[in-house]
Amino acid sequence: MAGNMTGAATDALPGPLVCLAGEYPRLDELFILREVAALRALGLAVETCTLRRTGPEHLAEPGLAEAAAGTFHLREAARRPRCLLRAHRRALGNLRGWLGALALAWRTGPGGMRGRLYNLGCLLRAVVLADWLAARGAVHLQSHDAAEGGTIAMLAARMAGIPFSLALDGPDTRTAPARWRLDEKIARAAFVACASHAARSQAMLFSDAAHWDRLHIVHPGVDPARHVPAPRRGAGGLVHVGRLMPAHGLTDLIEALAAIRSARAPLRLTLVGEGSERARLEALAQALGVDVTFAGYRSDADLPALLAGADAFVLPGLTGGLSMPMVEAMAARLPVVAVRVDGVPDLVEDGVSGRLVPPGNAEALALALLEVTGSPATARRMGEAGRARVERDFDAATEAAWLAVLILSVRAGGVRPGVRPS
Repeated sequence: MAGNMTGAATDALPGPLVCLAGEYPRLDELFILREVAALRALGLAVETCTLRRTGPEHLAEPGLAEAAAGTFHLREAARRPRCLLRAHRRALGNLRGWLGALALAWRTGPGGMRGRLYNLGCLLRAVVLADWLAARGAVHLQSHDAAEGGTIAMLAARMAGIPFSLALDGPDTRTAPARWRLDEKIARAAFVACASHAARSQAMLFSDAAHWDRLHIVHPGVDPARHVPAPRRGAGGLVHVGRLMPAHGLTDLIEALAAIRSARAPLRLTLVGEGSERARLEALAQALGVDVTFAGYRSDADLPALLAGADAFVLPGLTGGLSMPMVEAMAARLPVVAVRVDGVPDLVEDGVSGRLVPPGNAEALALALLEVTGSPATARRMGEAGRARVERDFDAATEAAWLAVLILSVRAGGVRPGVRPS
């Protein structure tokens, strides 16, 4: 699909597409960076915009400092009086558009007067964004932040007179749909790119049925070529990549490993990441006699080697969207043991590419880990199935090409594309 898109994308969009994120570039959202690069490879002109400037810890990876330098930082621009005045002069030149955005901001403010005042702050930033969009001749605005960023995108698109779309990547906004008025945003968006079937079904619950045809699934993608086949010798143990926080279910995982010790040789676990739970988890692992290595933060460039040295990937979190480290692990041909929550079943097929267990159930987690790690043949079969799944449905280039189809279909009008490519 990507190869067929290049010429069509260049010809069909007379101006740039703008990608808006809450914080860009971020190490834990590198899929957005990959999406931007893949869209540019298709021939689309893509500009990037962020609400907040990322800290230096997010710019250590190759290319991230350059990406940040080429990104428009909206909040910083909106704090500059000259920029704010210039943007408002342009906005008031289209008084009808400005008044329409003002009415929309007032009507959709979350939670009474305080929420309305919050939305007026979003309107100020939206005026600056609309001015920046007009100066660049932007023709489409895609927001990867459906909360504050989604509000600003909705208002800025109203003033700039261009379509906007939303990406529902994670669960944060979907836990407070009324506060962030997802119903209004979905109704006004040209389309919504949902990261999983679970995200799409929740979006359906939050919106009118008349708008369900604009809810599509665009998976966050990885580059499978980063991961080459690695021999599994059955001694690499388990790896988990993510923040050390209560919602990630790591207490259940350590308790499951303690239970396994009585059934077979103990498993080694490497926890990659930092977080508020580290000290408590270290104490728990020591008390239960579990072999856990706390590897701390590791760069994205380290990830292929970390996964190549493991035998299985485990994701015990109680909630969350699609875990990008889990997608990377499957690209590395690792079998996965994960909880059956949110978008995880979109990626892991139980009994095929891994095992899915109920959340908060250490006993079920222990049994699944025993099954996956107890048979090298089963692990290899699951690992190959996971790799095939990623190549088919989570390749960054393929998903960006599908996103480009959605963007171009907005400009072309006519029949909407389906939920996923046929």
